[in-house]
Amino acid sequence: MKVSKRADVAPFFAMEILRAANERAAQGEAVFHLEAGEPGSGAPKAVLDAAREALETKHLGYTESLGRTPLRQRIVRHYADFYGLQVPLERVIVTTGSSGGFLLAFLSAFDVGDRIAFADPSYPAYRNTLAALGLIPVALPAGPETRYQPSVALLEALEQPVDGLIVASPSNPTGTMLPRDELGAIAAYCDARGIRMVSDEVYHGITYNEAAETVLAFTQNAIVANSFSKYFAMTGWRLGWLVLPDDLVRPLERLAQNLFVSPPAISQHAAIAAFDCREELDANVARYTQNRELLRKALPEAGFGALAPSDGAFYVYADVTALTNDSEAFCQDMLARTGVGATPGIDFDQGRGRRFVRFSFAGETADIASACEALKRWLKAP
Repeated sequence: MKVSKRADVAPFFAMEILRAANERAAQGEAVFHLEAGEPGSGAPKAVLDAAREALETKHLGYTESLGRTPLRQRIVRHYADFYGLQVPLERVIVTTGSSGGFLLAFLSAFDVGDRIAFADPSYPAYRNTLAALGLIPVALPAGPETRYQPSVALLEALEQPVDGLIVASPSNPTGTMLPRDELGAIAAYCDARGIRMVSDEVYHGITYNEAAETVLAFTQNAIVANSFSKYFAMTGWRLGWLVLPDDLVRPLERLAQNLFVSPPAISQHAAIAAFDCREELDANVARYTQNRELLRKALPEAGFGALAPSDGAFYVYADVTALTNDSEAFCQDMLARTGVGATPGIDFDQGRGRRFVRFSFAGETADIASACEALKRWLKAP
């Protein structure tokens, strides 16, 4: 029987390592989960309480495809509180995770054969989702000179024009951020050339020196994707949102009606409470800050090479050239010998990824400290 070529995409190696780590844990062996980009804290208490109340008192049926109005109104207020921006309610769309949001964004904004650029290294689902939809992924080979971020110069160096550009600040896997003036310059460049920007802002709220800027400060033509999975620590609730340009609201609504019907009702009821959990959520960020310091100190001591700056998110992207020329085999060996799970760079950069490994520091500080010691014992052993 036929199998569609749409499914002929690379696996998500972070999830492959997670499966191997879980198998090791099931055998009673020690595992330190530094492979998955998932907060270790779980959802805030008020979110759990709101979910329990919804289970007991609400009819959890379909909602509007664009999401429940009270949640959309709370997201609007979030933009006023967090960014000082007034976002019209009709442009805010609740989605089934940011993953569902990206799918809807790509389908509504681009046609088969359109060329969509993004920086390499980058979140692998960009490339794989674009390819599955018949779009052409265009990798911009970004390095430390641009903080692993796209730039106007990289766009101008392309041999063929592109129809879209994905930016992520903070980014996965590097954690780097675009300076405000550079984000503005990219937005202006794209507007002038009719390039549709998609801004991945799922790690906003998790930064270590200065707050991340939304692309909405510079343009109304971009699509903004955000999520309750990272700062709000609601990973398994599968809820996100988009802020859309006016011309994409109705097209995307029609797609959402047919592809998803509506986002999860219980998650929508509970998520409203997340915005009032700043103290608990900022305590998570304080823990990430401590974990970041531990890992950024320990990795060079263990023999890892240059580290990307980690301005935000909860990742360290490490050069392993001095240790291996095969990051996938290295990560498998590291898990087997130390119990430390990490993601090979081939997930994020098909050209240069064998020289890099991504470590997540979203877990408990004690686990990060133990992982650091295990790595140093392994790599410093005679």
